[in-house]
Amino acid sequence: MSERVAHAVLARVEDGALSHKAGTRGGIMVNGDGAQGKTETVCEALACFQEEWLALNNYANPDAMPGTRDLVAPVAYVRCPVKATPISTCQRILDFYGEDYKGMRLEDLVRTVKTAVVEHATKALVVDDITRLKLHREADHDVLDLIREMMSMPVTLILVGVGIPTSGLLREGRRDPKTREWIYGPVKDRGLSPNDHAASRHERRFQVVDLDPFRYSRPAEMEAWMVHLRRLEGELRLLNNTDGMLTDGGMPEYLFSGTKGVVGILEKLIQHGCRRAMEDKSEHLTKDLLNQFTATPDDMPDLDADSGEQPNIPRHDPTPKKKATGRIEQRVLRTQCVRTRRPVTPTPRPPAPRYSATLCELRLSRRI
Repeated sequence: MSERVAHAVLARVEDGALSHKAGTRGGIMVNGDGAQGKTETVCEALACFQEEWLALNNYANPDAMPGTRDLVAPVAYVRCPVKATPISTCQRILDFYGEDYKGMRLEDLVRTVKTAVVEHATKALVVDDITRLKLHREADHDVLDLIREMMSMPVTLILVGVGIPTSGLLREGRRDPKTREWIYGPVKDRGLSPNDHAASRHERRFQVVDLDPFRYSRPAEMEAWMVHLRRLEGELRLLNNTDGMLTDGGMPEYLFSGTKGVVGILEKLIQHGCRRAMEDKSEHLTKDLLNQFTATPDDMPDLDADSGEQPNIPRHDPTPKKKATGRIEQRVLRTQCVRTRRPVTPTPRPPAPRYSATLCELRLSRRI
């Protein structure tokens, strides 16, 4: 699944980079649920493109003028702010290039962004978490218009988000089960808008691809899950041999049932398991060890819950950690048992002696 998304991203970026026309370049939208590995897949594909593009141009800007500073950044990556405005979006892009924007107005920011993209020979611009634009505020529509204006630059836009087809960035659509592509209905407000085709302009410029979680029902899907687990085994930094640690026995089924095939949840589960295995010095991942904890939304603080970026984590009640049974703990337990069996009752105090009044007067007279 990730290979299909990476191939689609590379195809769009390479077509735009090798095109010398002055027209609008087509973009691509990567859609999927939270913690599916969308950003990682896109960045890995663009890293391959960047290395090939730099090697093709001798690691220099082919459009740079002689005698000027050579600035090369074939790929730019920014994240959409939670409450985005055109100004904050431009500032995020300029932060990537290291440009100074202090005291600039919106017009100056847009012009500086276009200049930075051209001077750095940027061929792909990634805007992550694009579905943070709820389009119920005027500022969100202004940011969307800014993104459309960026498509006129010599750069391929790659928008990554959760639930893009139903977010309002495109028209409401349905997914074809055969072709696995999104199909959009006709424009319903035709005649009410001054431009009847304005609503369909955006989806024609972007290709929408989905990155789904792993499945575990058919043999091909099982093999894809096993391949992913084998790659994770090679990345584990445990002292014991990690071959087969995640793929032998019933471990693949156990990991799939606890994560539902979501890559982000699986990553957090393996991280917690490796840390626990290092702390108890077992250096091995087992079902009993992984049952002691579960992934929580607190493990993914960079994902915005209001935008649907946090995944649905399967419910799991972790088993308590087993207590160590060393000599000291056994002694404590024994003393506790002895104390509970033989409770110590305080000894009563003897009653104070009672003196008569004449005896007290006699003692006082002697002291005086």
